[in-house]
Amino acid sequence: MKTIGFIDLFIDEWHANNYPDMIRRSKWKDEVELTLAWEEAPRGGKCLRDWCEQFNVAPAESIEQVTAECDGIVVLAPSNPEMHERLAEIPLRSGKRVYVDKPFAPDVASARRMFENADQHATALMSCSALRYGPTLQETLSGSLKDRKATFAQTHGGGRSFEEYSIHQVEMLVMLLGTGARRVMQCGTEATNHMIVEYEDQRRGCMTLNPHSKFTWEAHLGEEERIECLDCGNFFQAFIDAMLEFLLTGKSTVDPAETVEIAALVQTGVEALQSPGTWVNVKKA
Repeated sequence: MKTIGFIDLFIDEWHANNYPDMIRRSKWKDEVELTLAWEEAPRGGKCLRDWCEQFNVAPAESIEQVTAECDGIVVLAPSNPEMHERLAEIPLRSGKRVYVDKPFAPDVASARRMFENADQHATALMSCSALRYGPTLQETLSGSLKDRKATFAQTHGGGRSFEEYSIHQVEMLVMLLGTGARRVMQCGTEATNHMIVEYEDQRRGCMTLNPHSKFTWEAHLGEEERIECLDCGNFFQAFIDAMLEFLLTGKSTVDPAETVEIAALVQTGVEALQSPGTWVNVKKA
């Protein structure tokens, strides 16, 4: 039985409150166990001790304890990617398996630094949006898009803000279109964000974020073939299964180049919100 530890900024948040039950329902439930959790400071919700009592997990005294005593480490703080580099610093030097929740990083520079830190210490590192594991998307990537990329793609989804929730639509876009985006343009409204992404080879994609939208996507493969997904399915449980498989094997199904590009696109998209209707070059460093 492999052990998992949570590291969080504050533990009483949606991901930490839902991951334990998903882990216990996973196809890997007989091979992994959530044993430790640590938070930096509670923010008006349950304190660590109360949270741990609810989920039958032991409270840790420090990041060092979680890193030393667990086989795999999950760095959460899903609403605060600016904290990920600091919270993950010790785990990334451990040589163990580390999953960092989405959004991975607030900018491309810190994304690159985290992968460099992991590489220097032979630490397996993975991060992604749960939407990556929607069944239709996975089937398309292993079928129609196995050896090519879409000529055009668009994604839709909801969320409170572009800064926090665009990761989901951007991740699906990068999976469908690949890396190599060169510039973005924001051209939405006050209520709805709409971002166009242009690639070096002139292909384009777009993403739309509205608080009330459900997650959907569409991909074009040339002029005649189009694939549409209006229901992303039970992507969260599929994501948990993929995360646990990574923590068990050390083999990630996510290309680090995609993770870095996703961070760059979100960072550039946030910057482009200040100048709608204007092309902004994608950040490279």
